[in-house]
Amino acid sequence: MTSQPPAPAVGLSGRIRGGPSDLLHDEVLAPQFRFEIRHLLGHYTAIEKTLAAEYARMGLLSAGESRSVAALLDEVGPETLTARPDANMSDIAFALERHVEAGLPAPIARWHVDRSRNDLQACAQAMFGRDQVAGLAAALLDLCSVVLERAEENRELPMPGYTHFQAAQIITPGFHLAALAEQLLHTQRRLLHTYDGMNACPLGAGAMAGQELPWDRVRMARMLGFDRPQPNALTAVASRRWSAEATAELSLLGAALSRFATDLLTWGGSEYGFIELPDELSGISSAMPQKKNYPVLERIRGRTAHLTAFHADVLLGQRNTPFCNLVEVSKEAGTHVLAAFDSAHGTVRLLTEVMRRIGFRADRMRAVCEREYLGGFSLANALTLTEGVPWRTAQVVAGKYIVSAAGAGAAPHPGEPDLLTRAAAEHVLTLADPTGLLADAFDVDRGLDRLVSDGSARPDAVREALRTQRDAHEELRAAWERRSEAVRAGTAETARALAPVPQGAVGAGAGRLARAGEH
Repeated sequence: MTSQPPAPAVGLSGRIRGGPSDLLHDEVLAPQFRFEIRHLLGHYTAIEKTLAAEYARMGLLSAGESRSVAALLDEVGPETLTARPDANMSDIAFALERHVEAGLPAPIARWHVDRSRNDLQACAQAMFGRDQVAGLAAALLDLCSVVLERAEENRELPMPGYTHFQAAQIITPGFHLAALAEQLLHTQRRLLHTYDGMNACPLGAGAMAGQELPWDRVRMARMLGFDRPQPNALTAVASRRWSAEATAELSLLGAALSRFATDLLTWGGSEYGFIELPDELSGISSAMPQKKNYPVLERIRGRTAHLTAFHADVLLGQRNTPFCNLVEVSKEAGTHVLAAFDSAHGTVRLLTEVMRRIGFRADRMRAVCEREYLGGFSLANALTLTEGVPWRTAQVVAGKYIVSAAGAGAAPHPGEPDLLTRAAAEHVLTLADPTGLLADAFDVDRGLDRLVSDGSARPDAVREALRTQRDAHEELRAAWERRSEAVRAGTAETARALAPVPQGAVGAGAGRLARAGEH
């Protein structure tokens, strides 16, 4: 059985005689069309309305014609356009063009003059990417807000801090969460920088070399919420650096979140028992009734791995390609950009809920602090600062004491002064107050109070750090709101430009070009 040849794409091109094959339509064009209808259609119509306003400004369309075009664009929704190989080559730009043409009472000869799909799709994709970055930033602001709340609530609870998987020094959950908040704020700043870097409008670049009409690119950029036009026409259509940079930030965020998720998984294990999540965020074993599992934490950590994979996918899709407009770069390389942001959103949402519902078990954390010799560093410091023992010798004496005390089954507090005296005597040292040294060094609460440097785990220092972080958090929220306002202002400007002109008023710039091509 042989398939029928595709119908010709009437009126779209004189270069080829037929539309795309069924295979090309089914495998490539129709899926791309569906994706763009669902996720980019609003951006395409906004761009077309901005272009209609520009045609009117240049005198190529009358005010009434530009409003007619805009009104037809306002009718467009996900159910309006269909991928048709015979009528629109299964291309969203052609589908929009056909929709408007079909609705006009009479053809408008100059509409779509001096136009290219290249800058159109680059602009729509940049607007899509911009929305994705801003949306994730909003989710991260919510997560950071919850983390800061939990940190403030738990900045005085002693808990063991770990290095090399060994109990090391006394910290607090609030101190640890303040470190997480710092990572989130850093990512926010990086995303803001990424947003600003991509916020250059490609529209007006044409196919690659610029355009032949005096498009006001600054105005068009402003109307679409960008803060500037992309200065180089080739870069405007060839570069999709924003997708590589944005997914790189997601990858880095994922790496950081995976480390904190690992801490939570460790703390939630039965050997530690430092944290507890409510039943609705927990799981069970099908065979072992004693178990309460936290698979949500495994999901969070597991999902962060996808973020690095998505970044690698974007990067590999762009490398070794010529620097020009290419489907390979503009579409294939960006196939999983939305999946990357969706995965990041899901990860952040899950972690936000975990942080909102998490509880810290003060008894379990203190028990470990009292069991472990976490004051060893403080003992060595005290031997030097109060007893005059040289620092390296103090380290040796403290280490020998801990070995002998642990071997004797002695609790860290109040300690065994005789064992410390014996360890010092091996180095021909006589201690004035071994009892006081041990009582102070291994006192759990003193372990936090003696920390006086900025950025330490001392509760007062954590409180100051959190205050600074809250200020930074609000500054970032305000910065994102300013960028959202710029987008809203651009939309409003476009609406004004296409609104009916009061009777007797003269439109700004009307008649600037009497006919197409006149400069």
